[in-house]
Amino acid sequence: MIVNQWVPAAHRGDAIGDSARGVRDLLRSLGHDSEIFAMTVDDDLRDEIRRFDDPAARRGDVTLFHFALPSAMTGAFATLDGGRVLQYHNITPAHFFAPFSPEIFRLAVLGRRELASLVGHVDLALGDSEYNRAELDALGFAPTGVLPIAVDAGRLTRAPRRPALERLLDDGLANFLYVGRIAPNKKIEDHIRLARVHEHRLDGYARKRSRQPRRTAGFRAKDARGRPGIEVMAGSGIDGDGSDVAVGQAGSVEGPAQSVVGAAVDAARGIYGARDPGVRLSYVLSSVVGV
Repeated sequence: MIVNQWVPAAHRGDAIGDSARGVRDLLRSLGHDSEIFAMTVDDDLRDEIRRFDDPAARRGDVTLFHFALPSAMTGAFATLDGGRVLQYHNITPAHFFAPFSPEIFRLAVLGRRELASLVGHVDLALGDSEYNRAELDALGFAPTGVLPIAVDAGRLTRAPRRPALERLLDDGLANFLYVGRIAPNKKIEDHIRLARVHEHRLDGYARKRSRQPRRTAGFRAKDARGRPGIEVMAGSGIDGDGSDVAVGQAGSVEGPAQSVVGAAVDAARGIYGARDPGVRLSYVLSSVVGV
């Protein structure tokens, strides 16, 4: 059996692209012919991802379409002769972007309209979580199910050691790591609030017993062109020395990132004041904006 997958954009390191390659490898191990077709392909994936304009893209006995943004694939998918399986990876509701980015707002609106246009044109609609499956149900898809993202945990367990990073992080502080985009719906400011709860409920006694050096809570990121674009830090000097909280912004910030930076600054000011957070929040951000 030929079981192909369609992905609008094939990137190495993102959840959808990595999951699609994992599913392809599993299908091949089970004896099926399986290829991935994409409209745009990263240079380092051109040897294993085929272009969507290849006629073979329409020849699958079953085609799994990964839906996360509007594209020309949507209409083509609805007309396939073989089995059609939709996997929905969620589109951020457009209202989050309305005050900040008309272009992203437009993409989100179009994406959800295209998703709804597939109702009645798929044999099976899958969400990559129960939350997304329920959204498919509400739109009228049937039958629906859940197919989680295929995660290669070995990328973490086999990761090489980074002694310099270990020395930085292994200093007795609790480390909170966020990986994701700077976008209003991601609620980055809640991570600062989480750090405050951790300090107050779990780590407060230890902090009161010792004088701690200067600590910071915040995030750094790059703008849409890869330049340093955002820095928000909050912290204090040694416990009880009365230092004011240091909160700042640096660089150029555009679109929805503005609201995120503002929310994080407000959260830091309101929660920590001049107190030592007692934790370090690190943010690894894939991009400043995007759906």
